[in-house]
Amino acid sequence: MADEFAKGFGILSGAGLIWMVLAGWYRTPSFEGAQLSGAILVESPTVYDKIGFFLMDAMFWFAVIGTLTFWVLIPAIERARATLAERGE
Repeated sequence: MADEFAKGFGILSGAGLIWMVLAGWYRTPSFEGAQLSGAILVESPTVYDKIGFFLMDAMFWFAVIGTLTFWVLIPAIERARATLAERGE
């Protein structure tokens, strides 16, 4: 199960870092206000800004769902398989 933890941690670290960089660029107006969780500040976004918005949202959800998959879902499936194998089903 250590490899699942490492994979989940890698996803959380990598995707979380990308999300924090993009959120810092697009959602942090100043150090006194909302940081990383405020509204998007670009008034007339370019194509690259829109790609950044998409990647920011995609990395957030990849970090959440990917981590939960490797830390919760896969170990639960493995435990269920082991339990069913013990019962002889």
